[in-house]
Amino acid sequence: MNLPNKLTLARIIAVPFFIAAFMMKFYMISLVIFALASLTDMLDGKIARARGLVTNFGKIMDPLADKILVYSALCLFIDIRVIAGWTLIIILAREFTVAGMRTVAASEGRVLAAGMSGKIKTVLQMIAVILIILALAVPSVSVIMTAGLVVFYASLAMTVYSGCEYVLQNKDVFSM
Repeated sequence: MNLPNKLTLARIIAVPFFIAAFMMKFYMISLVIFALASLTDMLDGKIARARGLVTNFGKIMDPLADKILVYSALCLFIDIRVIAGWTLIIILAREFTVAGMRTVAASEGRVLAAGMSGKIKTVLQMIAVILIILALAVPSVSVIMTAGLVVFYASLAMTVYSGCEYVLQNKDVFSM
């Protein structure tokens, strides 16, 4: 297994530790775990492209690892009532739509690439999660939570935008 794939796998393995630390209210520890795991997302892609180590495992597991990490955090935020459940429903609806379209396209031997707006969505989500956890770790600085929620709702808007963009750019998949 190459280094980028190991980083992707490390991100997935980090999730239960992140969840445990968060649930025990060790917010600073959960923040460090989440931030380091988020950094592996940036690193694995750069290393894979630079060294020609792009694999089918990486193509499938890298975006899945991102979703497992970020959506675990969002579920935890819903549990403590920081964000509303309907926001995650919108996010998951977009993800299931994109995954379904990719599955149909793959069955026809076609690969649907991720767009820049989807990558921006993921980065915004990761920043929002980091800010919200930081706000929980340092509750005396209320502006951090406000900033985290602003970035989260910006990521939600980007989720809707990127989903619509993806569907419109690949609408021919519906006729396959």
